[in-house]
Amino acid sequence: MGAVLERVQGPVFRPGENDFDEERSGFQTAHRHRPDLVVAATGPQDVRAAVTYAAEHGMPVAVQATGHGLGVPIDGGVLISTRRMTGVTIDPAARTARVAAGVRWQQVVDAAARHGLGPLSGSSPSVGAVGYTLGGGLGLLARTYGWAIDRVRSVEMVAPDGRLVTANPAPALFQDLRGAAGVVTAMEIGLVPVTRLYGGGLYADTAHVPALLDAYREWTADLPVELTTSVGLIPYPDVDVVPEPLRGRYAAHVRIAFDGPTAEGERLVAPLRAAVPLLRDTLGELAYTDSASIHNDPRQPHAYTGTNALLRELDPAVLRAVVELTGPQAPLPCIVQLNHLGGALRRPSAVPDAGPHRQAGYLLRVVSVLDGTGRQLPAHRRLLDAVAPWTLGSSPNFVFGPQEEHQRR
Repeated sequence: MGAVLERVQGPVFRPGENDFDEERSGFQTAHRHRPDLVVAATGPQDVRAAVTYAAEHGMPVAVQATGHGLGVPIDGGVLISTRRMTGVTIDPAARTARVAAGVRWQQVVDAAARHGLGPLSGSSPSVGAVGYTLGGGLGLLARTYGWAIDRVRSVEMVAPDGRLVTANPAPALFQDLRGAAGVVTAMEIGLVPVTRLYGGGLYADTAHVPALLDAYREWTADLPVELTTSVGLIPYPDVDVVPEPLRGRYAAHVRIAFDGPTAEGERLVAPLRAAVPLLRDTLGELAYTDSASIHNDPRQPHAYTGTNALLRELDPAVLRAVVELTGPQAPLPCIVQLNHLGGALRRPSAVPDAGPHRQAGYLLRVVSVLDGTGRQLPAHRRLLDAVAPWTLGSSPNFVFGPQEEHQRR
C-alpha cells in the first residue's frame, strides 16, 4: 500500500473491501464518492499521510465528514474521511471552541452549553461544523452575530505539499492558501453568550400561503437584529413521522429565533401570528441545546439536489414566482426557503471572499428530493431565471448537486 500509508493510524479501505461502501457514503445519497482508496483519518498525521500519498501518485483528493453538502463526487483518487476526528475543547475564559474536522454541531452545542455559551450553529445538529463554517455559515442567530466564518480564530490545515500549518489569526491562512486544495484538520471558533432563546414555528395551510408570504415580507422590513427568521414552503409527505396537522399538506413554516426576553419575542411575533389562520404554533422559550427543534431538519440520509440565490430585496414578483413555479399547482412542487438576512450579516469580514454579497436582504433556497425523473434541475432553473433581476449571487453552503460555473467561482 506504500510506506506513507503504512503510517496511518486509522483504517484504509479499497474497493471491494469490508466497510468501503459505508465509509465513502454520507448524508447525501444521490452521489457517492468513487475513490481508489479511503483513508479514515483519526488525526492530522493521518491527513498528512493521505495528502502526501496522493501528491506522490498524482491522485486527486476529496474530503468528507458528514456528506451533507456533497456536490460532485470524486472519481478515483483518495477520499479522506474525517468522521473519526471528533475532538472538541472549550475555553470558557476566551469564549472559544477548538473543533476537529469531523465534529458535528450538536457536539459543540452541548459542550459549550456547560459554560453558558453557544456556537453560531445552523438549523441541523448533524451537519459538520468545519464544512458549514468554511461555506460561510448562516446560523440560527445570524442577524444578531453574523456569519460563522467571521468567528474563526485560527485554522489548522494540511497544505497540498503535506505540511501541517496553523494560522492565528485565521485570515492570514485564508489569504496565503486561497485557491489551494488544502485540508482543514481543526478550527478554533468564537462562541457567544447564549443559553436560551425564544423560538419555534408558525405553520399555515396551502390556501393561506400567499397571504402569509406577503405578511412575512412586510413584517421583516423592520425587525431588530436580535430576531432571525426564515419561512419554508414544504410539501409534507403523508407519513407517520410528520405531525398530524401537517401530514400530506403543502404548508408554510415560519421559523423564529429571538435572542431576547420571551415577552418581547411574543410582542414582535404578534403581527405575523395574527396575519392568517394557523395550523400549528410551537413558539416558546427553548434551551439553546434544543434549538434544532425550530427547523426539524431531516435526520435520515436521502437523495436531493438544491441551489440558491442571494436576493437584493424581496420583491412581490419574487413571491409570485415562488408560488407559481414551486407551489402545489406547479408541475413539480419543491421545498423552498426564504431567509431574512441583514443585521450583523452585513458587517465586513477580515476573511477574503467570506460570506459573499453581504448586502443581500434575503436568501432564496430551493431543494428537491430526487426521484430519478430528472425534472428537478429544470424546475430549479426556472425559478432562478424568474428571480434573476433581484439576484446578487449564491451561497456555497446551499448548493447541493452539480454546480454551474458561477457557483464554482
